[in-house]
Amino acid sequence: MLARHPQGAPQESDFEVRDVPDRAPGDGEVSVRNVFVSVDPYMRGRMSGRRTYVDPYTLGEPIAGGAVGRVVESRYDALAEGDWVLSMLGWREQGLARGDSLHKLDPSLAPPSTALGVLGMPGLTAWFGLVEIGEVKAGETIYVSGAAGAVGSTAAQIAKLKELHVVGSAGSAEKVEWLRSLGIEAFDYRETPAKEALADGIDVYFDNVGGEQLEAALTALRPYGRVIACGAISRYNDERPSPGPRNLGFMVTKRLRLQGYIIADHWDRYPAFLAEVGPWVAGGKIAYRETILDGIENAPVAFAGLFRGDNTGKMLVRVG
Repeated sequence: MLARHPQGAPQESDFEVRDVPDRAPGDGEVSVRNVFVSVDPYMRGRMSGRRTYVDPYTLGEPIAGGAVGRVVESRYDALAEGDWVLSMLGWREQGLARGDSLHKLDPSLAPPSTALGVLGMPGLTAWFGLVEIGEVKAGETIYVSGAAGAVGSTAAQIAKLKELHVVGSAGSAEKVEWLRSLGIEAFDYRETPAKEALADGIDVYFDNVGGEQLEAALTALRPYGRVIACGAISRYNDERPSPGPRNLGFMVTKRLRLQGYIIADHWDRYPAFLAEVGPWVAGGKIAYRETILDGIENAPVAFAGLFRGDNTGKMLVRVG
């Protein structure tokens, strides 16, 4: 449960673990036992008590979000006991959902956990940003910040498969080494300033971080470059608004295009994403990693870890 609105970086004391009674499903409902639950950066905005692009979480209520689990009991004809499903039941061990709100998974095609990562919302976010927002082209140079995260690592690999020169940043030597093993030109932003790493110029910037990284990218972008504004995790815990990039004048002089997007607006593109990216994942052309903590009580620990860079790839909590 959300116990209080976080001030600055989220703390474990901002949350409460509570046991609540369950009931049997009614007509059209399904009881689901979660196996994996997702922690995602966008949740930080919902914890503020203010509406952003979605309603805020309510104090004393469970944290809603992506989860993968198995049906325990069903009163919905299309789902049976034992089926794997994707839901928005969020940070709980078990819960009830309307059957028509659940997406049935086929575990023979991919591990169910990937429905929360490379083949789920983060993967779709990466693919849509590149294809629809950035309109990337073979031969271009793209910079991906946060390139070892769930969205960033997928975006970097899709861009490489589309024959772009990919530069990615990450926050540790281990993450940089992993990115380089994938054929990505990577650097540790804690050791090398992005402005220095991008001195040769870029055509597209996939922004997961904002702040100093965005400012460096605006300097490095060539005329008619594009910014895919996916996220700004470096600013999510700010208690007061930070000044914007000091070099926004480049938007005019370089004729740049910066566009943000919310992937919830584009779920109709999921089949097209899956048709292209699914075979790449199944064939090993796109690699993915998962950082997994065990126990529902560790959901706040995992969530706070996102902002410290504790994860490589998708951060998950294993419940079952």
